[in-house]
Amino acid sequence: MAIIITDECINCGACESECPNTAIYEASDSWKYSDGTNLQGDIILLNGASTNADEGKIAISDEVYYIVPSKCTECKGFHEEPQCAAVCPVDCCVPDENNKESEPELLEKQKFMHT
Repeated sequence: MAIIITDECINCGACESECPNTAIYEASDSWKYSDGTNLQGDIILLNGASTNADEGKIAISDEVYYIVPSKCTECKGFHEEPQCAAVCPVDCCVPDENNKESEPELLEKQKFMHT
């Protein structure tokens, strides 16, 4: 499953630079699939949806840092544990119960974004 940042976030930014997928963004910042990945131009996502990787998407939160679920792989393929959770000083990076994925699915997502 993806990781989510809770409302307890103190906006310290420690997590943002730790994400190997560039899936963490500052509050109100737009995001792109191409940020920190090899995705470019028109793409078909693993769920079958089509989008443009270079197109800015609307911020998920305007109050605290946020994680884009479709870019989060829980650091699978890079690290043993989610790095955002490992560095968070207030333990607000937690599993997102609304975005459950198996380890093979997370690894497939990681491969899709980085090959």
